[in-house]
Amino acid sequence: MTAEPVLQVKNIHKAFGDRKILEGVSFDVYAGEMLGLIGPSGCGKSTLLKIICGLLAPDQGEVIRRSDDIGLVFQGSALLNSLSVRNNLALALDGRNLTKKEEDKIIREKLELVELSDFMYASPTRLSGGQQKRTSFARAIVNDPKIILYDEPTTGLDPVMSTVIEDYMIVLSHQLSAASIVVTHQFSTWTRTTNRVVLMFEGKIVWQGTPEEGVKSDNPFMQQFATGSREGPMLTAKI
Repeated sequence: MTAEPVLQVKNIHKAFGDRKILEGVSFDVYAGEMLGLIGPSGCGKSTLLKIICGLLAPDQGEVIRRSDDIGLVFQGSALLNSLSVRNNLALALDGRNLTKKEEDKIIREKLELVELSDFMYASPTRLSGGQQKRTSFARAIVNDPKIILYDEPTTGLDPVMSTVIEDYMIVLSHQLSAASIVVTHQFSTWTRTTNRVVLMFEGKIVWQGTPEEGVKSDNPFMQQFATGSREGPMLTAKI
């Protein structure tokens, strides 16, 4: 990791009407680091991700990005079935004034990283769910982003395919040395892919540390989330 963070989230507050969603959330993410943003549904993770990528403005606080090159992997693949795999990725290259040959070179390189170069001219409808997810990874990194945001990247996938996708996330992190944030509920995803996790509850950070520390932690919030217990401070009614 470099001494200077690529992304800084500083004292973020956000409310919708009288409902407070985020209350003073702060953390840094460094180049090459994968930060897991975890917590029960409704704790503010998705709202925070939208603020980080600029889709929402905070009521208070700021997000400092050392780069505007951001890749976003949606929960669904969000591919356009009317376009080939190649042209789905090409949409992200609009505005760079590249020739078709230059575009093809970049697109093929990114598809090779996720082992899909043979499907460059295929329709997304021909791809399996895992292949569609990997295509969305390739699209997110087609501009070599310095920041990658993953929104529930393994949701809806079976355990084997989740492992495959997690492996690709690790490969991309090493290849690009990007600062990555992974929003996830899945135990295997945050324990296998991240260097550090931030646990949120009711709009606040209640624990942070490495995945190894999280699994062994006696912090009541982290212990309940890691074990999936109904007993603990995160009441089932609120989850």
